[in-house]
Amino acid sequence: MDFKGFEVADDVKLKLYRAMLKPRIIEEKMLILLRQGKISKWFSGIGQEAISVGVAATMQSHEYILPMHRNLGVFTTRNIPLHRLFSQWQGKMGGFTKGRDRSFHFGTQEFKIIGMISHLGPQLGVADGIALAHKLRKEKSVTAVFTGEGATSEGDFHEALNVAAVWDLPVIFCVENNGYGLSTPTNEQYRCVHIADKGIGYGMESHVIDGNNILEVFSKVNELCTDIRENPRPVLLEFKTFRMRGHEEASGTKYVPEELMEIWAAKDPLDNYAKYLMDTGLLSEETDTSYRAQITQEIDDNLQQAFQETSIAGNVSNELNDVYQEFDYKEVIPLIHKRNIRFVDAISQGLKSAMEKHDNLVIMGQDVAEYGGVFKITEGFVEAFGKERVRNTPICESAIISTAMGLSINGMKSVVEMQFADFVSSGFNPIVNYLAKSHYRWGEKADVVIRMPCGAGVGAGPFHSQTNEAWFTKTPGLKVVYPAFPSDAKGLLATAIEDPNPVLYFEHKGLYRSIYEDVPVNPFSIPFGKANLLKSGKDITIVTYGAGVHWSLETLDKHADISADLLDLRTLQPLDTDAIYASVKKTGKLIILQEDSLFGGISGDISALVMENCFRYLDGPVKRVASLDTPIPFNTGLEQQYLSRSRFEQALLDLLSF
Repeated sequence: MDFKGFEVADDVKLKLYRAMLKPRIIEEKMLILLRQGKISKWFSGIGQEAISVGVAATMQSHEYILPMHRNLGVFTTRNIPLHRLFSQWQGKMGGFTKGRDRSFHFGTQEFKIIGMISHLGPQLGVADGIALAHKLRKEKSVTAVFTGEGATSEGDFHEALNVAAVWDLPVIFCVENNGYGLSTPTNEQYRCVHIADKGIGYGMESHVIDGNNILEVFSKVNELCTDIRENPRPVLLEFKTFRMRGHEEASGTKYVPEELMEIWAAKDPLDNYAKYLMDTGLLSEETDTSYRAQITQEIDDNLQQAFQETSIAGNVSNELNDVYQEFDYKEVIPLIHKRNIRFVDAISQGLKSAMEKHDNLVIMGQDVAEYGGVFKITEGFVEAFGKERVRNTPICESAIISTAMGLSINGMKSVVEMQFADFVSSGFNPIVNYLAKSHYRWGEKADVVIRMPCGAGVGAGPFHSQTNEAWFTKTPGLKVVYPAFPSDAKGLLATAIEDPNPVLYFEHKGLYRSIYEDVPVNPFSIPFGKANLLKSGKDITIVTYGAGVHWSLETLDKHADISADLLDLRTLQPLDTDAIYASVKKTGKLIILQEDSLFGGISGDISALVMENCFRYLDGPVKRVASLDTPIPFNTGLEQQYLSRSRFEQALLDLLSF
């Protein structure tokens, strides 16, 4: 291994050695504790320390690093107190996740480290968002994100690199190529000679680096960081390396040929670098012994502190209260002056008001810029707010949602438009596994609104007509909004953008240009979790939302003799159970109307809640009316047959006569 020719000061060379030595000694200790059952799992980075340390050592303290589960050197180089790391690995309160997640599955704003989730890919897009925030604020900062060679097969890798390239984002994508994705060798994962070759497809600068040579890693990354701060752009780095332990300790290394283990053992980044330093007279045996003793003592002292910490006592209230970031809702009262506008106009007005109020708000989505979105909701926004804040995106929902999370981490807000709610399936993973869980896991908000143009009745077929709110109402950590009237659409959107939690904001396409209302001209807000009682009656309670509200009103107009409470939920998470229970206790009968197909829809949960909490008040069975359990057909006749609208009237009359 050639350490010559790198212009690194002697004192820096020694600091780099000590920085690599520290995670190695910690790991050796952790492997002992693992066998003793004092930690539950370990992903070893032995043999790869030069990459973590070399990259982290070049970064400035305010710059974000997004490491993986083998990058202990990032955490130690950022000087995170060891007792906090040890507590984290033992599931104690002194860690970073209150015992809710393990290993390096956490982030810390204090040290500007954003940890991974097990799905790996989304963090690449998160890095894009962090870097985009820096770029929008004209801050000369670099973001570094790590991944392994296995994760380069994921779609998120392609999407994140593509977005970074198109937007010239200052991100260094660090790929640690250790030859195996768990046990699968690279020749079964990709066909290019080097992962760095993939950079060509994105028009992106890329380099292959000896990941076991600390001076090469440090010098090259330092050179790139210095340049990228002045000339923002993404760079793909492939670090050739090897892990000397299994994917995690239980995996072992039997799948690796013995001769390959011997070859890489001879390339150990720490041993070879120590020899170089001693051969050049920069490091003595005495100094090395002193370093090791100091690090060992630090480990022992901090382990003792972590061991003395008491185990976490479960508290249901604490757990439930940490699912969402606290939102201090401040009501904005509408003025008397109103204008009769369409549903679609109300959403556009709400977005425009939010963009005027929050200069850190970014709108992202396919065709949302000059074209104004396929429904023209953002028409004219580029002229008003510029292309930096109204951003057309490539067709890559997963990366854009992850980018929105990165913007939030770095102090910005975003509204992401799914061109159609159906397309959110391509971005499902970051929503339900990253945005939804971040606050519960490590106290980080996800200040993101995802607009969801949804709904059938317009002959758009199976892929442009779903009302898929039930995918998200069952996911703790998400809020789900579903207005039925223009005024609600405007007021609830204002609240959604103010709320620091992730909000799925459903907009029924069939209501866009068919529903008018007198809506206050000025900005105003409506609180979440407050249903709207549209009609008051004594015989039956109708609970619905979205287009179902209008179907219910049509039916009641046909039957003036029906005395019904009509409850428009407006938000599905949080759900106004108090209003539901109060109405059911008054009328004794409940019918729930949803446009979504029946099985697994929110009507099932509402029915169960009422049965559990209001059973003795019921004078008949709770009735659910929903669309057929089929995909949504294109043909007009088939679509009308599919929709719950066609069956609601008879179901209502049947329940009334029960």
